[in-house]
Amino acid sequence: MGRPEGKYAWTVTVGEKGQIVIPKQAREVFGIKPGDTLIVLGDRDRGLAIPPKAQFTKFISAVFETEAEDEK
Repeated sequence: MGRPEGKYAWTVTVGEKGQIVIPKQAREVFGIKPGDTLIVLGDRDRGLAIPPKAQFTKFISAVFETEAEDEK
């Protein structure tokens, strides 16, 4: 059974200072370069997520649209 196309899984180790190293293949797949800023999202039930940079603008737009609709 192969992995689904476009789906990946890697393991990382958390260091003493709470730092992780993003695996080289993951950096290549998502175009992460030294000095890039990433967003880490957390949900107590679902865990952590580090979305690709390109998805950040879409995510933030969706969050603000949802909040604006909730205020109506």
